[in-house]
Amino acid sequence: MSEMNPLPEELSEEARALATALRELFQGLNVSLRRYSSRRHRNAATFSRYFSGRAVPPWDVVMDLLTDLAEHRGKPTTQEAMDLLRRLHQAAIATSSSPKHAVEILERQLADADRTARSTTAHSDVIGEALLDRQHRIADLEVRLTHLESEWSAERARADALEAHAPDIANLLRERDALGSEVARLAKELEQVQARHTQAEERCQLLERQIDSIEEQRRATIVITTDKPSSPCLPKVLVVDDQAENLLAMTAVLDGFDQEIVAVSSGREALKALLDHDDFAVVLLDVQMPEMDGYETAAQIKRRARHRDLPIIFLTAMNIDADHSARAYAAGAVDYIAKPFDPWALRAKVAVFTEIFQERRRRER
Repeated sequence: MSEMNPLPEELSEEARALATALRELFQGLNVSLRRYSSRRHRNAATFSRYFSGRAVPPWDVVMDLLTDLAEHRGKPTTQEAMDLLRRLHQAAIATSSSPKHAVEILERQLADADRTARSTTAHSDVIGEALLDRQHRIADLEVRLTHLESEWSAERARADALEAHAPDIANLLRERDALGSEVARLAKELEQVQARHTQAEERCQLLERQIDSIEEQRRATIVITTDKPSSPCLPKVLVVDDQAENLLAMTAVLDGFDQEIVAVSSGREALKALLDHDDFAVVLLDVQMPEMDGYETAAQIKRRARHRDLPIIFLTAMNIDADHSARAYAAGAVDYIAKPFDPWALRAKVAVFTEIFQERRRRER
């Protein structure tokens, strides 16, 4: 522990809890920081930042540490210890404001979607081959049946002898019908697998666009932030979602505009934020939230006279059907976007309402 830097006082509670747990695990190895970093082919300074709480390590680094400690002690790691570390790691990531962690979250989702796409492709190939085989067998049986029927009609006198030596037509018909049913089942299953594959590919494309948007915004921020003067009168965008990773992703996508992002995790927090500030240009509101859902939150916002004209954009992971759309617009929404959202479309819509707000404020002045 003498090689580690002390924990900074400004650390969040979640980051401090994770760093403390990692330090205790490392202390159990009874090796130097330099020796352990060489063993894992990593930079010692990187491990120092992980153990001091200044950076949240990837989950594979935590798993490597658990594996090494189990090998050192000669007994496996308990499931309770692994679950505790996973909760501490997820909490530290969720409270981190770094776009890098938003990228890590989206990259994990991208990996899951890509894995689904690859598995459905292989499954589709197997089903396609089975379907082709059954179709060939049906065609062969149809040829045999046609041949038998033509012989029976042409030479009825030989029908009895032919029936004694030829396969039973009833059995052939039953086999053909059974294969036909199997072909129908396989065709339906193939259609379902192909639909899942298409959805997974679309999700991959959207997640890749979100990652590109975040990384592009992070690069632009590095160039712009040193020259751009701060403005206390920037319009605000209220982002409401009960999932921390969604708040982090949307904040990263919208970062860099001439606006201030206010992110909250419930409808009640959104109403409180609107009471504290008047300069909101638009509200991005999740539909599915505990206690108070997006529809109820929107209705509460619209009941206030000063927020009656505040534009609300709903974001939801549910299918956008006619009932949901009607309910959203009845609650006062101006738009309705499905998750995972296209980052360029979201930024464009927010930019429109931000410009409208700024123009209205200039006219009032």
